[in-house]
Amino acid sequence: MALPVREQLKYWGAAAVVFFVLLYALGDQLLPFFLGAAIAYFLDPVADWLEAHGCSRGLATAIITISAIIVFVLLVLLVIPNLVQQAVALFNAAPEIARNIGTFLAERFPSLLDEGSTVRKSLDGLGQTISERGGALLNSALTSAASLINVIVLFVIVPVVAVYMLLDWDRMVARVDQLLPRDHAPVIRRLASEIDATLAGFIRGMGTVCLLLGTYYAVALMLVGLQFGLVVGFVAGLLTFIPYVGALVGGALALGLALFQFWGEWGWIAAVGIIFMIGQVAEGNVLTPKLVGESVGLHPVWLILALTVFGALFGFVGMLVAVPLAASLGVFVRFLIERYQDSRLYQGLEAVDRNGVDD
Repeated sequence: MALPVREQLKYWGAAAVVFFVLLYALGDQLLPFFLGAAIAYFLDPVADWLEAHGCSRGLATAIITISAIIVFVLLVLLVIPNLVQQAVALFNAAPEIARNIGTFLAERFPSLLDEGSTVRKSLDGLGQTISERGGALLNSALTSAASLINVIVLFVIVPVVAVYMLLDWDRMVARVDQLLPRDHAPVIRRLASEIDATLAGFIRGMGTVCLLLGTYYAVALMLVGLQFGLVVGFVAGLLTFIPYVGALVGGALALGLALFQFWGEWGWIAAVGIIFMIGQVAEGNVLTPKLVGESVGLHPVWLILALTVFGALFGFVGMLVAVPLAASLGVFVRFLIERYQDSRLYQGLEAVDRNGVDD
């Protein structure tokens, strides 16, 4: 005999409470496992494609692992040192950039920079603050990342977890399917399928969009000779995951640097602006429609809210689970709306008249 709905709600509610309590209490310890699971989920379609072309699951996992190691080594040797060098140089150049802003404003808007004015005081302290605190923050982050614990977590535990989960992904999914409550298994499978489609369309699609746009911005900005172009491209590509933020932050940062590097050379400044215009046109009309699709169902406002709330509550781990939970909640909300519209509560007497009976 199936449990009453009220009893089922108690069990599922208790499970949800336990999940969030564990997430809050063990967020840092769970981080490598969430990262490993996210990597395995991202790469599972690649493994499935290799299996469909004659590889065993083990061989497919080995090919993906070796390819990932090669890409990682190339990044470490070619990209990351230059990225760190430019980031440090940008922090160190902050005082000079602030002085250039002051000179620019003094020449064109002298009244703004009168002795004792708020703008002048802000500019005097801004560059030095960024240089001191920003450099200290970067050095602290690098020192922390170089500690033994973080090295183990980031470069040993996460890849090991990812490899094992990728190898056993299909078996884990099959095992979870066997444990589903029999009365609700068809509905749960349907909801899980919709959630997977949402996540696949958004996470894998947006991850690819971020990678392509970040690479494009970095290469294009370096080709026009913009200082710190690699850093700006990296930031813009990374923040593309959050709707509209990547283009706004990256474009503002790039144009601000271009104004003071190329002042008077309006062609180069315009070139920087055109680079971001092309990027936005490509993202809105080609990349996002093709790679993400329009049926994902994650509204930008809903996504920003989820990232903000879960990031504030659970830190970086919260941001990792924000998108899957937002996608899941969206699917559940649509399912509940569908059930509501099929119910007598919504249809009222029309349903009774149409069916001829009071059901």
